[in-house]
Amino acid sequence: MGNLLYLIAVILIIFWVIGFVGYNLGGLIHILLVIALIAILLRIIQGRNPL
Repeated sequence: MGNLLYLIAVILIIFWVIGFVGYNLGGLIHILLVIALIAILLRIIQGRNPL
């Protein structure tokens, strides 16, 4: 019974870490998308090929 509780605790901790990292990476992905959009707009404004 003790091993089962230990296993459940470890699984819950792993899910918590995955959720925490995934939530923070979601914000990071949005920041990277904004930076990419700004870079493309700067290339268009400067008259160069955007891609």
